[in-house]
Amino acid sequence: MRNRNIILLSLLVVIAMALTACPAQPGAAPAAPTQPPAQEAAPTEAPAEEAAPTEAPAEEAAPAETALTIWADDTRAPILEELGKQFEAQYGIPVVVTEKGFGNIRDDLKVAGPAGEGPDIIIGAHDWLGELVENGLLAEIELGDAADQFLPAAVQAFIYDGKLYGMPYATENVAFVYNPEIVEQVPATWSELTELAAELESAGVVKQAYIRQEGDPYHFFPIQTAFGGYVFGLTEQGYDPTDVGIDSPGSIAAATWLDQMYKAGHLKAGSAVDYDIMHAAFENGDAAMLITGPWALPRIRESGVPYAVTTIPGEVQPAQPFLGVQGFMINAFSKNLLLAQTFLQEFVATEEAMQAIFDADPRPSAFLPVREKITDPDLAAFAAAGENGLPMPAIPEMSAVWSAWGDAIVLISQQREAPDVAFKNAAAQIRAAIAGN
Repeated sequence: MRNRNIILLSLLVVIAMALTACPAQPGAAPAAPTQPPAQEAAPTEAPAEEAAPTEAPAEEAAPAETALTIWADDTRAPILEELGKQFEAQYGIPVVVTEKGFGNIRDDLKVAGPAGEGPDIIIGAHDWLGELVENGLLAEIELGDAADQFLPAAVQAFIYDGKLYGMPYATENVAFVYNPEIVEQVPATWSELTELAAELESAGVVKQAYIRQEGDPYHFFPIQTAFGGYVFGLTEQGYDPTDVGIDSPGSIAAATWLDQMYKAGHLKAGSAVDYDIMHAAFENGDAAMLITGPWALPRIRESGVPYAVTTIPGEVQPAQPFLGVQGFMINAFSKNLLLAQTFLQEFVATEEAMQAIFDADPRPSAFLPVREKITDPDLAAFAAAGENGLPMPAIPEMSAVWSAWGDAIVLISQQREAPDVAFKNAAAQIRAAIAGN
């Protein structure tokens, strides 16, 4: 209500100023030279159209008008256009939605934002924050009355240096996928999985009980967290780049488990298993368990192999996969910050709008009333597996992690280096790279 009252008051002031302004003479400079022209992306009080000063006196021009602009991909754009019609009907302010490729939005904002030609609102991924916030391109936002209806982990994903920069609408994470005709009882821990692997393989039920991609730190992360490991320490302010956890006791314990799986033959050393080989083995019935994401569902379903999706096994604590989050962000250079905030709080943060976004692109919603009503059992299982997920770090220092971390896992999988040595060396490389930045 506070935002609505402020907006209405602001509009009344604009109208009053327009009515009391002195008429401009034909050919003279505009009465309000500080106002941007209508063709700019985010005008606050621009005239609806350019008046021709030699043909029509300025006092006969259309009243000043504000427009709210949004950049969105082709999936979300139609939904936002409908919400924009509702917004205009209530506030008399048009909403212009420009369709862009999802991957182009960030790069285009970096150019258009500082030039004053960017949108008021964009959609994007939470891991854009490091670059956009560090370059002063995003404004802080508030979630309003619906704040407690968002998945806490999804909200955390949009917190950078202790400030909130996005309203989440969807999440994505990996889960544990298994063949229920082979695995009758899902192992609760990775230790239990090791025992099950020995039983199934020795009995000749399956060639390889559990299969994973060689290297691949993204899919190894939930195993690492199950043993108490981490990448960066997480505080209320966000991820702490001074607290590197690759060589923490929990991370080394996970690396040691991985090493033992190779030594016992449950994972094949030097086999160079990639994503396709991993999935082919599962879909052919040669492997019974793996970690993968919802993007793999189409090929798994098409293969006809029996499958089920569940949460990832824990060990000393529940596993926490990386959480990818998509959401709405506000351009820091917008001249319509209050309007943008109001649009998000009153028209986007509703069950109806969030349901429409989910229906257009089914992935676990970050809005709890929608997330809790998912009817697809596979998507519901992926959502459950991500309930306690950790947002993938969006800090710039994350770029120093992937290569060294992945190399350490490869060295272990090829049995070329001891697990503690590999992870300690990786951590040293990461710290050196961060210090060099």
